[in-house]
Amino acid sequence: MRQTLLERTRMSRICRMVLAASLGSVILLVLYFQITRRNPFSSSACCPKGSRTALQELYSPSQVELVSAAELHQARRDQIGETCRVHGSPSRRRRVLTPSDLKHLVVDEEHELIYCYVPKVACTNWKRMMMVLSGRGKYTDPMQIPSNEAHVSSNLKMLSQYNIAEINHRLKSYLKFLFVREPFERLVSAYRNKFTLRYNTSFHKRYGTRIVRRYRKNATAEALQTGADVKFCEFAEYLTDPVTQQEAPLNEHWQTVYSLCHPCHIHYDLVGKYETLEDDSNYLLKLAGVADWLRFPTYTKSTRTTDQMTAMFFQNISAQHQAQLYQLYKLDFLMFNYSTPGYLKWR
Repeated sequence: MRQTLLERTRMSRICRMVLAASLGSVILLVLYFQITRRNPFSSSACCPKGSRTALQELYSPSQVELVSAAELHQARRDQIGETCRVHGSPSRRRRVLTPSDLKHLVVDEEHELIYCYVPKVACTNWKRMMMVLSGRGKYTDPMQIPSNEAHVSSNLKMLSQYNIAEINHRLKSYLKFLFVREPFERLVSAYRNKFTLRYNTSFHKRYGTRIVRRYRKNATAEALQTGADVKFCEFAEYLTDPVTQQEAPLNEHWQTVYSLCHPCHIHYDLVGKYETLEDDSNYLLKLAGVADWLRFPTYTKSTRTTDQMTAMFFQNISAQHQAQLYQLYKLDFLMFNYSTPGYLKWR
């Protein structure tokens, strides 16, 4: 009887040990999946091919020389997040993106990249780069691609061309990036390119004639017909006129980055700046694993719009219109950490 009792006690102890071990295994398994889900960039979570993606390399650098750049871009992401939190209304945060909101997002399936292009921020060269990256060997030298060919929409794969499930997958798992520029410098660059160059007759006709008709007293018949000599102060008045805002969205060349790329709705992993264009571009190419054979083109154009040039253009703008222009581009200034220009009269 005593032996039977001992046997039962021993069996009970063994059962408890087996149960505890099984329960411990289940807990460990649950913890493993929770950790993996929290850290999608861990080596075991995402690389069946045995190579790290650009997104992994950004958030968890495998090379020591990439750590400081990763910290810089984390600070830029934090700046965007804080600006969206403080200045974005709840209704904006809940807004559902439509296909038209995604028309500036270019997809590179080969390297799992999404690029939101912003006109007047080296977008021609970055479109060339995306053609090289996604062309599967069709292109090798970005500067051999004519600029007009880089702007042909059929030469690039746009995110708006995918269905909803495919869009969500790519927004979640691809590295998303854009390049930004000091807002007023970009604005003056757009004005110089579209209104002071003779060959841009389409812009002169479409926008110039309208601007001259509305804001120039005693305009000549030629100016009304061609719209080829728009002054910057007239352009500024056009941008700040409530009627302009009611008519249609601003042209992409002077539309805000906030409206083009929707950084409060799309989490951009990397924000490059025009002021550090080559460094930021080549850093991205390192993340994508292509820096050994592809580098961003060196920028040598001497006619580039500078901060000093921008200040000269703003000299003839009234304090009222300066203040209105700043309000128009305020989110771009704050979101991308550009200080209010010292040349503004109303400061």
